[in-house]
Amino acid sequence: MPLLALLILWLPLLPHAGAEALLIRNVQMINQGEEQRPLVSIVIKDNKLDLVSEDTIPIDQVDRAYDAAGGTLLGNLEPGQPASFLILANNSMDDIEKLMDTKRYARFAIYEGELLKNFFRRITVETAEGQAAAKQGWLAYAAPPIAVPLNYRDSTRWNKYEGEWVSGLFAGAIMLDRQRWLDQDRSSERQVGDLTQEYEGGEIRGLRFGGVGTLNFAKPWVWTAFAATHAFDSGFDATDDDDFTLYDLRLDIPLWEKASFSIGKQKEPISMERIMSLTQSPMQERAAVSDALLPARNVGMVVASNFLGDRMTLAGGVFNNWLDKDQPNSLGDNATQYIGRLTWLPIESKQQSTTMHLAMAMRHSNGKEGLFAATDPEFNNAPDFVDTGIFTTDEFTTYQAEASLRSGPFWLHGEYTRTEADTGPGDNEYDLDGFHLTGSWIVTGEMRPYNYQAGIFGGVPIAKSVEQNGWGALELSLRYSELDLSEYPTDSGKMDIWSAGANWMLTPYMYFTLNYRYITLDRYGEEGDTHGLNTRLVLLLE
Repeated sequence: MPLLALLILWLPLLPHAGAEALLIRNVQMINQGEEQRPLVSIVIKDNKLDLVSEDTIPIDQVDRAYDAAGGTLLGNLEPGQPASFLILANNSMDDIEKLMDTKRYARFAIYEGELLKNFFRRITVETAEGQAAAKQGWLAYAAPPIAVPLNYRDSTRWNKYEGEWVSGLFAGAIMLDRQRWLDQDRSSERQVGDLTQEYEGGEIRGLRFGGVGTLNFAKPWVWTAFAATHAFDSGFDATDDDDFTLYDLRLDIPLWEKASFSIGKQKEPISMERIMSLTQSPMQERAAVSDALLPARNVGMVVASNFLGDRMTLAGGVFNNWLDKDQPNSLGDNATQYIGRLTWLPIESKQQSTTMHLAMAMRHSNGKEGLFAATDPEFNNAPDFVDTGIFTTDEFTTYQAEASLRSGPFWLHGEYTRTEADTGPGDNEYDLDGFHLTGSWIVTGEMRPYNYQAGIFGGVPIAKSVEQNGWGALELSLRYSELDLSEYPTDSGKMDIWSAGANWMLTPYMYFTLNYRYITLDRYGEEGDTHGLNTRLVLLLE
């Protein structure tokens, strides 16, 4: 008998569900093309489907809770709409007779918000798992449950390839900016020119595309390849070299259980802010010190491992960018860098809702290509405010320290970076340094996860996107950064920046951001002030 006809037959015989919150735990979902079937919790509020989540939802958040005991769900799940679905007895997917006889084997039925049938056991005493999900102690925090994506039933996507020996996922990102300078005093105009003449308006901040996947050995190897084009914002007379950049070309090879070897063009293991993806940052751009004193990518190899129960990570690498465009074509003519990073979690609450992260790193270069430090004022559409120019060094060493504290939706992160340059016997040594302190609050309650393998915090998860009858996730952030290049005698400048930001993530693939900055530049014997605003639309394909 068709599902719709069966539900209509039951409709006049059963009681109204009432305007209440109903929780059904341990419901088995059907994933096309995958043997593993996730267990989820379903929440119905005021007869409408409110949430479908793989997270455990405490029973004290609802009026009634039931255990589906692994029963299989049939029907459509549309958040915000009257609930309509069946839940069959456990193991129904493995028995064609049960699938054909839904009247006999259905254990739960609801149609247009009307509860038609419910044979599930009511949960009156919270389980150990449910207790763990609730708040326990002053260090604990219960983040809102993360909704299952609406396309949970379709594991086959057009941008995904699954082969016997190779698998891959095509991904991309585009960031659209709109820059406006709110005010610039005369001193600033003399330092960097009139910003409203050339550095205002819209631009494509970045267009990146590529893929990530596996080579399916007994222990799979992970490949990554991403490129970017700058043709949109380089101007009409852009050269070919300006149009295309290879960002990542990397192969990750497992060594033992918690160790890996990476080779290719990749990020160096230094600075959480540099290692994190820019799309996951609480601000639109990285702090000035991170851009001025640390590279975006380099060519080399890294060995990394976790130890002490994943509370510490250690990574070390050797880099030489001789394979990049416009570089001398031999290793000996290019600078070689040696980098190491150690991270430690001295504090982590039982439920992992409060985590303190500490790290230190060092980067040493033989200085074959000299040293160059310059950066914009944390707006992409702006000239360099500070600039040392290229100067000759025998060697230089960068020291970096970082500290983070995340407690529930609150995150406080700071980094200090210092580069000491040796310009040769009898010459001066120059110190270039800076720091930033960033704080963020996820207003909607989500909590940034911690990546124990990389020793970094991840992006903001979205509990309920606008596609799931939610508002998405909202994050507010503040940052103070300082960069001092003034010790180098060319009057390279000292810059302080106050920033405020708002990030509204509507879905995992689309969000809007707004950043305001107040910039103070001390250079050429005077102090100039500037402040501006940038809006950004981010679209992701994953």
